[in-house]
Amino acid sequence: MLSHERIWSALDALAERHGLTASGLARRAGLDPTAFNKSKRSGADGRQRWPSTESLSKVLEATGSSLDDFMSLVRGERPTTESSFPEGAFPPQTGSIPLLGFAQAGSGGFFDDGGFPAGQGWDVVDFPAQPSERPGVYALEVQGDSMMPLYRDGDILIVEPGGQIRRGDRVVVRSREGEVMAKVLNRQTPRSIELMSLNPDHPNRSFDVSEIDWIARIIWASQ
Repeated sequence: MLSHERIWSALDALAERHGLTASGLARRAGLDPTAFNKSKRSGADGRQRWPSTESLSKVLEATGSSLDDFMSLVRGERPTTESSFPEGAFPPQTGSIPLLGFAQAGSGGFFDDGGFPAGQGWDVVDFPAQPSERPGVYALEVQGDSMMPLYRDGDILIVEPGGQIRRGDRVVVRSREGEVMAKVLNRQTPRSIELMSLNPDHPNRSFDVSEIDWIARIIWASQ
């Protein structure tokens, strides 16, 4: 059933999936930043206001989402993955996930071939949802100013390996040479990956697929 509450909840969930607020989602879609604010969801007379089909279309295009994706959020379904932490690598800790600094992430021994946490030397950090809802997630701590102004030194990025990645998603990428970076996925083909830098002082990057160790989507940031 397409209720007023479920439609707006789905928009909120879509924004969260891309690490955005409702205002940030509207801005990315080229709409008024206040278009999706809670105060705009009902009129002064109490009548419910619904997002227009044009607004929804712009949001889906801006986030690289399909109508089926959006409808799954309307139904309250969550994205799932069959991946999980390597057996015995980390003890189950409710509300906590593995944490590693960006500098350490470039070293060997911390990830398996699929980009999932492995080995020793990880810390833990609280996660703002039950880890069981997103198996395999982990956290990376930003170090330095190369990701300014979006991410600052000390910010925590929650990363989901193995999940579906679309154009416009913020991602963490590790090259075969051990370089770890946070970028925006601009384009991906069977042969190459094009990445946009978060910091305008740093160049955009392009890689052959063979040069990439793994790529994972950023789903949340502590800002």
